[in-house]
Amino acid sequence: MSKTIPIGADHAGFQLKAAVIEHLKSLGYEPHDYGCYSEDSIDYADFGHPVATHVENHPGTLGIVICGSGNGINMTVNKHQGVRGALCWNREIAVLAREHNDANILTLPARFITEEQAMEMVTAFFGTAFEGGRHQRRIEKIPVDC
Repeated sequence: MSKTIPIGADHAGFQLKAAVIEHLKSLGYEPHDYGCYSEDSIDYADFGHPVATHVENHPGTLGIVICGSGNGINMTVNKHQGVRGALCWNREIAVLAREHNDANILTLPARFITEEQAMEMVTAFFGTAFEGGRHQRRIEKIPVDC
């Protein structure tokens, strides 16, 4: 797994993103911050697409996106082939997203979780491997042939 972690957020996720970046550094990762850089209102897609493109172009890379509910930015990243974004709200979901779905982008709902919960999910997501096996054939069925 790459040590460089792309991360992006909208204005609602700006403060949580800053805390997550510090947490990633404490775990030995090198965050690549795709913005946003303030709490001024912006559009989540402008910051989700660069993270998803980074993950697409760097196999083995995991990323993080954050918005208020997590839904909009998660929908955005999941438009990219090869991206499996998982909207998580607790540690167990983050673990299962990696183990069973080989999720490669963790999506956090900033307005619905605490900073402590976010750090638990980040640690779990980055510390959990994909199980493969029966789950491999399932994730192979996710992409749409264009």
